[in-house]
This record gives sequence, C-alpha cells and structure tokens, in this order.
Amino acid sequence: MKLKRAGMATKLLVLVLLAVVSVALLSTKAKLSAAQADRDALTRQVQQQREANAALQDGIDRSDDPEYLADIARSRLGLVEPGEIEFVDSSK
Repeated sequence: MKLKRAGMATKLLVLVLLAVVSVALLSTKAKLSAAQADRDALTRQVQQQREANAALQDGIDRSDDPEYLADIARSRLGLVEPGEIEFVDSSK
C-alpha cells in the first residue's frame, strides 16, 4: 500500500485549524481565570456577610441583657448612669 503525501493546501488547512484551536483554548483559559477570581471575591463577600449576620444575631440574643444595653447606651449614645461622672479629655 502506497501512502500519499499531504499537499500544501492540506498542510495549510491543518496549520490554520491548529491556530484557531490554540486561540480558542487561550480564550477559554482567560475566561476560566476570570470566573475563578469572581468566585473567590464572592466567597469573601459571603464570609463577611456571615460574620455580620452572626454579630447581629449576637446583638439580638443579648438584647434582654441589662448590662449589654447599658454598654450600648454608654458607647453609642454617650449616656451615663445617675451618680456617674464623665471625664472629657480636652486635649483631643
């Protein structure tokens, strides 16, 4: 059986197809990298939101605790209990 050698047109066609496949592969790899970066960013956002939700749930769970409420009144509202004296640093 005698093998026929590929002609110039066949070689050119294979080269063009190889180039198209290479470009498509690189494009797909770039899209995959971008999708992985998006996934990582979303994973971080989900974790941050879970932490925020846990902090809010902790506040809800402790909302009946008088000590917790007094701490909030002092730190956020600047309130003091009767008989307490608040010292203000005037150098700031």
